[in-house]
Amino acid sequence: MILDPFYLLIVIGTTLLAMWASWRVKHAYNQYSQVPARSGVSGAQIAQRILDLNGIHDVAVVPTQGLLSDHYDPANKKLVLCEENYHGTNVAALGVAAHEAGHAIQHKQLYAPLQWRMAAVGITTVAGNIIPFLGMGLLWVAPKIAIPVLAVCFGIVMVFQLITLPVEFDATARAKKILAHTGAVAPGAETAAMSKVLDAAALTYVAAFISALGTFLYYVMHMMGGQRDEE
Repeated sequence: MILDPFYLLIVIGTTLLAMWASWRVKHAYNQYSQVPARSGVSGAQIAQRILDLNGIHDVAVVPTQGLLSDHYDPANKKLVLCEENYHGTNVAALGVAAHEAGHAIQHKQLYAPLQWRMAAVGITTVAGNIIPFLGMGLLWVAPKIAIPVLAVCFGIVMVFQLITLPVEFDATARAKKILAHTGAVAPGAETAAMSKVLDAAALTYVAAFISALGTFLYYVMHMMGGQRDEE
């Protein structure tokens, strides 16, 4: 199988998009993590307050190393904040903490897209493990077998990324509403700065979906083209 220039275009294009999205969120975070919140509360404190206000008492707020490694772990009921956001009292830290708390609220309320994403983690992990094996080996030896399998695998990844979009957008919307309600982030400049951080972070998920979609469509077109050649 000859290396396809169209595939290289997809790879380069989506890689540049991902790099731009990553740069934008880091730039926004670095800029607005310098803006202190007048409330003086830390990311850990606002996360715990949000959990308490929503009657969530079985989720632990814990610190971890690695900048922007924040996440909600539904399996172990942990709201994990990087140390900068766990201890930070700036608007970026509060925004990220509230966003992750939004996922905990989703979990308690059985928010459907989150339930779908949790259910899809296993099969998406399997598909992700298969892709490198096929791309580095079987694709060149037996493309008629590898291409359909790759189309299915990238289709699974694409659907997972698609489901992730409403999960993340909803958590961001919840974070903005909750922070305004609690007064942890003041109206005006503080709220605008916090929103820019969360909106930039949302772009990384859009970029991931576009990347998966583009690659999925590429292999589908290859598969359909191969079928037409055989007719």
